[in-house]
Amino acid sequence: MSENKNDKKDITSLLGDSVKKPVYKRLSTWLILAVLAGGAYGGWTWYQDSKSSKVSYVTAKAEKGNLSVEVSANGTIQPVRTVSIGSELSGIVRNVAVDVNDHVKAGDVLIELDDTKLKASVERAKANLELSKAALAEAKATLKEAQAKLARLNEVRRLSGGKSPSKTEIDSQVAIVARAEASVQSAEAKIIDSEEALKSAQSDLSKTQIKSPIDGIVLTRKVENGYAVAASLQAVELLTIATDMKDLELQVNVDEADVGVVKPGQRAYFTVSAYPDKKFPADITKVAFGSTKTDNVVTYVTYLSVKNSDLMLRPGMTATANIQTVAIKDGLLVPNTALRFKPVTKTENKAPTMSMFGPPMHNRKQKTAGTVSSSSVTSKPATVYVIKNGEPTELPLTIGVSDGKVTQVLEGDLKPGQEIIIDQRRGA
Repeated sequence: MSENKNDKKDITSLLGDSVKKPVYKRLSTWLILAVLAGGAYGGWTWYQDSKSSKVSYVTAKAEKGNLSVEVSANGTIQPVRTVSIGSELSGIVRNVAVDVNDHVKAGDVLIELDDTKLKASVERAKANLELSKAALAEAKATLKEAQAKLARLNEVRRLSGGKSPSKTEIDSQVAIVARAEASVQSAEAKIIDSEEALKSAQSDLSKTQIKSPIDGIVLTRKVENGYAVAASLQAVELLTIATDMKDLELQVNVDEADVGVVKPGQRAYFTVSAYPDKKFPADITKVAFGSTKTDNVVTYVTYLSVKNSDLMLRPGMTATANIQTVAIKDGLLVPNTALRFKPVTKTENKAPTMSMFGPPMHNRKQKTAGTVSSSSVTSKPATVYVIKNGEPTELPLTIGVSDGKVTQVLEGDLKPGQEIIIDQRRGA
């Protein structure tokens, strides 16, 4: 008997525990473990679902306030008027009387050219005029003498009864008188020509003194003493003068998409790199009808008047302007997030289930009900939600313009200070 027992122990040690328990006993053990795990998971899921089923709402107030819709454009600051100063004459610059930033008055002498040759030309023209006058006096004297002789011949012929002098002699004297009259006319024309020559010489002489046509300030100077001016068909630019710097003009390029809402009289402000923290006011004076196309981008030059009493701004500065196309004062405003808000539906509000490929559905981002444009739309319907009896309730509105952050309310039962929903949160 003892030998049989030892044989069974050896077989058991060789085959392992599998011979210790039947198969059905091992399966029941695993089944119990699975049931326990499933119960634990179900309890955990129920706990999580009960937590996530709690909904809270984030609200904001509808408030009275000001709303401004703006169009942005870039450009440069320019003087209201600039004048290019040049010379109509060729010559050597004898003196430059002004420098950059000098203030000048209309009529001030800016540049003087060497006038030696032109003064001589004026003197010659005066002398020629005197010669012409003398020639006229001589021609008149000759005419008077010829006319007197013709009168005597006619008187003698009358007294002689036509016998003397002969008709041929009288005709000859008539021709002499005619030639004398022509000489007088020629001398008179010569005087006119000499007078015009003198005026031209005097005009050229006056042009050696280049004067300012306007009151203003010298912006640029491109000439020095001794500079040789070579005037041709186009006057050579020597100086640039601008009107008073206390009044400037900002020229900006407005995109074709925005030009429809930009009009003269609108207010604007702009900034420049030199003073990045300062906003300068401006007013639109005109919007060009002609377009400018650069790299397939169509823009329209818009002109703004700028006051520069403190002389902080300078011509040529680049500027970024914000043009106020819509200005609303004391309007009822709501956040754009309230217009985008949409509460979770009943289907979406069911207890979420665990997915192998992501988190529970209540952790995923909530859908929005469209977007609110910042364009100046006249009016359109919209909906916001208010809390009534703990639940979100629709409140229909008619809205107007928006600046991208808040929107004007035109019609509806919304009151200033009333709370409206802007977001929804789930879970404790």
